[in-house]
Amino acid sequence: MLSLNKIKKIIDSYKAGGINYLRLSKHLHISRTTLKKYVARIKDIELQDPELINYPYKLINQLTARGNTSIRYLIISSLFPSVLFNINNKGATVKSEWFNYKEQNDKYYRYSQFSTHFLAWLKENKLKIDNFSSYHIKIILKEDLQTLKKWRKSTNRKLWGKAVVIIDRYNGHSILYIEKKIECSHRKINSWIKAFNSFGIKGLESKPRKINDKKLNDIKLKKSNLIKLIHETPKNYGINRASWSLGTLSEAYLKKYDIKISRTTVSEYIKSEGYGFRKAKKTLTSPDPKYREKLENITNILSNLKSNERFFSVDEFGPFSVKIQGGRSIVKKGTVKTFPQWQRSKGRLICTAALELSTNQITHFYSTAKNTDEMIKLLDILLNEYKSDEKIYFSWDAASWHASKKLKEKIKLVNSDNYRSKNHTPFVELAPLPASAQFLNVIESVFSGLSKSIIHNSNYESVEECKNAINLYFKKRNEHFLANPKKAGNKIWKKEKVIPKFDEKNNCKDSKWR
Repeated sequence: MLSLNKIKKIIDSYKAGGINYLRLSKHLHISRTTLKKYVARIKDIELQDPELINYPYKLINQLTARGNTSIRYLIISSLFPSVLFNINNKGATVKSEWFNYKEQNDKYYRYSQFSTHFLAWLKENKLKIDNFSSYHIKIILKEDLQTLKKWRKSTNRKLWGKAVVIIDRYNGHSILYIEKKIECSHRKINSWIKAFNSFGIKGLESKPRKINDKKLNDIKLKKSNLIKLIHETPKNYGINRASWSLGTLSEAYLKKYDIKISRTTVSEYIKSEGYGFRKAKKTLTSPDPKYREKLENITNILSNLKSNERFFSVDEFGPFSVKIQGGRSIVKKGTVKTFPQWQRSKGRLICTAALELSTNQITHFYSTAKNTDEMIKLLDILLNEYKSDEKIYFSWDAASWHASKKLKEKIKLVNSDNYRSKNHTPFVELAPLPASAQFLNVIESVFSGLSKSIIHNSNYESVEECKNAINLYFKKRNEHFLANPKKAGNKIWKKEKVIPKFDEKNNCKDSKWR
């Protein structure tokens, strides 16, 4: 249908006489065939009522009247009352009625045109189908309409598509029209319409993916195995690299576990566990050629630890200066908390401690230096404190004073039958960690929690005040784990980097504050 302005120009040219079809069609941007059709209609109307040519707007109404559009439309419009009757009373559908119409007419509308004209005829005559099919929208509730309008303005293409389908279908648009508009299959459109008719807006909301427990456990195991690989060096798997890459991790995983895992999956899993390659290159790889051997030794000890045996994770915290410390804290927006870069220290502290893994109990004292004498002092304290036990294990990193000749001689002495029978002390066995594997030293996690709770943002007046705070922290921690041995990491010490238990995939070390 041409615009009213174009039809008026055609009428004016006709009245002026001598129409130049080529020039006028170009001027109006229409084909000469269309122009000739309109001129022929004007001639027909003029023959029926010669006076009508002097009343352009009446003539325009005649030209644009539905009855003058085409013979095909006149045929189908005469069929629509019987089509509606058959659908409402005989179980027919629009498509079955279209097939009947198609068989009886050589020049017929396609199904999409037929259904569009039928819906328009229903709307024009204020009629409706009594038994709507599941692919029509029966009703849209007010609250659902508000949600659909929000979806229609959304940048989420799927939500936009669903909103267009429901609103446009409710307004009488055909499935074919909507299919072209949102570029989606009619099956998907029909499924959305059915879901909306059955459940309303909830039927269109995306349901969370359900993964069975077996699949979840499999993913969890793969993540754990990947972190274990990161702790080793690539050379252990015959890979000539100093650090891991996605490809080499995938290759090593296949060699060790005989399971193929893609580089994309490797990347996703290590990111979900909070690890990044920069960090991994710096702190998470042990070059110790006996890494697996030492690790298996510790794992075997812990898995077979008896009730009268104790396993200690040993290390020193510090030295650190007692002065105003920085850290994260709650401040008003736009305010920057500061502390002086240059300040006089009120003293220095080193806290030597041992964490007993089976009970999560800390034994600590304050040292003047990091050396073998302090380790011997800690050993004597633990031998006295755990006299009733049969054996104690010492696990520490590869610091030189942790494995000195003097310390080994001391352990040899306390393990002698003479010394044990005289002092009633347990047998001592060493279980050293692999070289450069501080991230496996469980006590590092406790020190991390201590730093964040007691040292960060602190301004102690003296070394004694700082010691009192540390003593109170360890006292409360020990009391909690005595009362709740299965609930490690739930109180103030939840700031600990990981749960204080030995696990190869742990990263207990917090290098920023150690």
